[in-house]
Amino acid sequence: MKGPYANEYYEACRTELKTLIEDLDCWELVLRTPDMNVLPSTWAFKCKRYPDGRVKKFKARFCARGDRQVEGIDYFETWSPVAQWLTVRLMMILSVILRLKTAQADITAAFVHAELPPEEQVFIHQPRGFKVHCDEGELYLSSNLEELGLVKSNFDPCLFIGANVIVVVYVDDCLLYAKEDKHIEDLLVQLRERKVQINREGSAEGFLGVDVSYSSNDSISLTQEGLTKRIITALGLDSSYSRSTETPAEVGPLPKDANGTPADPLYNYASIVGMLLYLSGHSRPDIAFAVHQCARYTFKPTSRHFAALKRIGRYLKGTANKGLILRPSNHLH
Repeated sequence: MKGPYANEYYEACRTELKTLIEDLDCWELVLRTPDMNVLPSTWAFKCKRYPDGRVKKFKARFCARGDRQVEGIDYFETWSPVAQWLTVRLMMILSVILRLKTAQADITAAFVHAELPPEEQVFIHQPRGFKVHCDEGELYLSSNLEELGLVKSNFDPCLFIGANVIVVVYVDDCLLYAKEDKHIEDLLVQLRERKVQINREGSAEGFLGVDVSYSSNDSISLTQEGLTKRIITALGLDSSYSRSTETPAEVGPLPKDANGTPADPLYNYASIVGMLLYLSGHSRPDIAFAVHQCARYTFKPTSRHFAALKRIGRYLKGTANKGLILRPSNHLH
């Protein structure tokens, strides 16, 4: 393992394996037989950041190469829900109107909190550089929440409503809302007693890379300065000589430009479009039209399309600290 953060990622690997082996006891070593479809294993690394761009923690995830499986033979379920951003914004608004206490929590190794059915046995190679020995899996978080009396919403399958606490689940991140902080802590204790490794991470002032600020006049500001700066850097616009622009796009739709010069391969057009789509969908609706125009040509962008992408970047450079402001009324109807 090489790179400036090699030591940090190595320690993250050790933490991941400790969780899987010692804490969750999620596999066992077996002798290989000719009829096994043994999947290669790999590592996925991620540097998690706060909404302002500061490093939060280094994560390592031990993964099976699912691309070597065959649907209908090795696996059958291919869909898993996550909370809608509409649900998250709704809860932010209700927390202001109802004066709710908020908390954010992280579930350790969320993807192994489920039992595989007997017909879906998975065999994988051991992690490179580590010798391991352990056993099977646990329960879904949703099952635990429902057994504790929370009801899954018909509006969003990742919204759980209880007598004292409301929980929004997004993969391994949770938002919790209650009238009293004691109710939140009681629920976390009950989940831990059920072997769910869940850690409280403070109040809900930053979720999924979005910085959430509550003002004294009950308005809510959603900003993503950290992501905005990374987009500007990815477009090569972080120099002081790069000028900003007042609008994110020219008037009218962006043409196909079938005979245009291919976009500069030094820039990852698809990656930048992906970051812009996330930004526009969560805190910057003012760039939504311009981003969607550029997204239409992700497969084969030209220099003209990349110029349109850079225009969005120049607009963001002049408005990096801007975001979406929610001003809830005092009425629920």
